[in-house]
Amino acid sequence: MRRHSAALLALLVIAAASNVAGQTVTKRPLRSSDLFLLRAVSDPQLSPDGAWVAYSVTAIDSAKDKSDTDLWMTSWDGTQSIRLTSTPESENTPRWSPDGRYLAFVSGRQEGKGGQIWLLDRRGGEAQRLTTLKGGISEFAWSPDAKRLVLALDEETVSVARKDTATHTTPKPIVIDRYNFKRDIAGYLGTKRTHLALFDVATKKLDSLTSAAYDDDSPSWSPDGQRIAFVRTPIAEPGKGRESDVYVIDARKGASPKQLTDFAGPDGGSLSWSSDGKWIAFTRGDEPKFSAYSLNKLAVVPSDGSAPARVVTAMLDRPVSSPRFSADGQSVLATISDDRAEPLVRIRITDGSVERVVGGKRTVSEYSALPDGRSAILLSTPDRAPEVYALDGGIPRQLSHQNDSLFAQLALSSVEDMTSKSKDGTEVHSLLYRPLGVAASARAPLLLYIHGGPNGQDGYRFDFDRQFFAANGYAVLAVNYRGSSGRGSSYQRAIFADWGNKEVQDLIGAVDEAVKIGVADPQRLGIGGWSYGGILTDY
Repeated sequence: MRRHSAALLALLVIAAASNVAGQTVTKRPLRSSDLFLLRAVSDPQLSPDGAWVAYSVTAIDSAKDKSDTDLWMTSWDGTQSIRLTSTPESENTPRWSPDGRYLAFVSGRQEGKGGQIWLLDRRGGEAQRLTTLKGGISEFAWSPDAKRLVLALDEETVSVARKDTATHTTPKPIVIDRYNFKRDIAGYLGTKRTHLALFDVATKKLDSLTSAAYDDDSPSWSPDGQRIAFVRTPIAEPGKGRESDVYVIDARKGASPKQLTDFAGPDGGSLSWSSDGKWIAFTRGDEPKFSAYSLNKLAVVPSDGSAPARVVTAMLDRPVSSPRFSADGQSVLATISDDRAEPLVRIRITDGSVERVVGGKRTVSEYSALPDGRSAILLSTPDRAPEVYALDGGIPRQLSHQNDSLFAQLALSSVEDMTSKSKDGTEVHSLLYRPLGVAASARAPLLLYIHGGPNGQDGYRFDFDRQFFAANGYAVLAVNYRGSSGRGSSYQRAIFADWGNKEVQDLIGAVDEAVKIGVADPQRLGIGGWSYGGILTDY
């Protein structure tokens, strides 16, 4: 295997060449060290006047073994790109003030007090720290008049008394008062809850808005600035599903929240108000027993609670995310997962009909939209990492170019659709990464690389791992087995209470198909995966 890979890489040095400005550019295979050259672009945000798009760019520092995120912005016409931050600490979550004067962001720079809000004045000058709050800020949103912020704060709801030594070296005790006491990345949860608070930008006065023993997040201001919609989630415990509901509260200290939904499963996601303030769009999942296979649907509810919520996309049978009302309130922009693709769509509120705004074999993972119809989208394809694109017509126009120089050097695997049949007759859809430097008629060692979830999908987006394996002479198979999203609710729920059966049939059937069509060498097969993909590796 090592001799095979070494010979292949030697051949790839003499890879396909292209002529650029009269110079021959030799393409090379992807290397593991390219991970430190790759820039992860995310979170595009259009300024209120539509002149600029701000976004985050994350890079990995190999020497420090850490990542760093900075803010950039690019003009709408694409002629100017400006790096806004460059400190050793990360800056993320760029949000324009509605009056267009400031760009706010979250950073942990200065004294490590957790994520705090900083302001960049568009007229120039250094960023100024706006908040200094214990525990840090996980989310925030500007009020429509740009005078206040609503913050999602991580707070301890119970004070832990302790006696320290004179040198204060005794660690605080860990107090556990619930079964769900620990979480990946966060660690021990203690009595920590997420609550909402109002922050006055001019006076820096902080007023608590919610304080119950729940997690409150995803705040969204009403167009008139008088109310805030948010998502309330009870602390998950054994025997309970992933419940959450949409609430609304007056934007003033001492106000009481009003519950708008009471579905047994999850209601929430990113909330969007209609321009007249009468409706709130959100996503509704499935009943609790299907939480591992939840297919989110678009729903709307009157903001005054005068009627129950209505599911708009009951007939779509595809998961919906990131809803945003159009200016006229007649439709909602959203992204959906649809058989390896993730298009940007427009959904009509009256009947749930769907129009594709950006389709094709690609992934729209994030977007920001203005009332005039212009959008900034984060777009990826199997041969290009995500970049920011402008959308003011039918064809996306690239704005950010963070990875252009890297991809200009690379010879990447071709990625093909593949269909197989499992032994029970189920049709399964996969992506096949062809090995570089191997003739189409020749068999290659195959890696079955299994996605997690199971409620996820391998799609039309750049995948560093699979492209790296293909660069080293492997064919790579990405299978959307039963349980995956993008093929409808029945396909997702097919493995309910029956793990390690139908999905395994689907994976083996896909490998058999790769052998049958002459791609895979049946004597050289590898397997691996992450999370549920690791479970399926064991099965």
